Amino acid sequence: MTTAAVRTDPEIQRDVLDELGWDPQAQPNEIGVAVAAGVVTLTGRVDSYARRWAAQRCAHRVRGVRAVADDLEVRLPGLDGRDDAELGVAAVRALEWDSFVPAERLDVTVADGWLMLRGEVEYGYQRRTAEQELRRLRGVRGVTNLVEVAPPAVPSGTRTADDLRRALRRRTGTEEITVEVAGDTVVLGGKVRSWWDRDEAERVAWSTPGVRTVDDRLVVTG
Repeated sequence: MTTAAVRTDPEIQRDVLDELGWDPQAQPNEIGVAVAAGVVTLTGRVDSYARRWAAQRCAHRVRGVRAVADDLEVRLPGLDGRDDAELGVAAVRALEWDSFVPAERLDVTVADGWLMLRGEVEYGYQRRTAEQELRRLRGVRGVTNLVEVAPPAVPSGTRTADDLRRALRRRTGTEEITVEVAGDTVVLGGKVRSWWDRDEAERVAWSTPGVRTVDDRLVVTG
């Protein structure tokens, strides 16, 4: 059995910088990268919330990263700035245009470019999708997601856990993820190889009918 070599902080730092330079969604920006014990700290500034999110994703994709501390500042270019009224209209339209989001159940409040999302949906993936749509908008400084998940029925514990385990094996290719279902809460445990696998596992769990809360305890071993 071959043991994977432990990656050094300089190696991780170099790869994160390369990933930031390679991903068109994360550049051009002024981003600094520091790494200590596998924890990546991003500093500097970006010109949109979407680029800030892209930078986080770039860091998480690199093998050996244990966690990411985001200290990036969003500074909007003068010509790209929108006032709160314009941003509110854009946010409502973005939610209405996404057929997977029940826009009629959601409310958006805008203050100084920061969006507050409230309301109620039946599925966790709808909550995540709504936030993703708002992150992409030009002029957004940040998003606070206060949407509640209120499923129409509580899932069947054993059946839901079995179905979810099969779905996770299909998506991540691993059997090291444990699943527990208690009422309308799913608890994910075990190990995954990458942050992408962890995010995918959480997304699958949120897509399960009847689930109101996902407790993600997965450990990334990559």
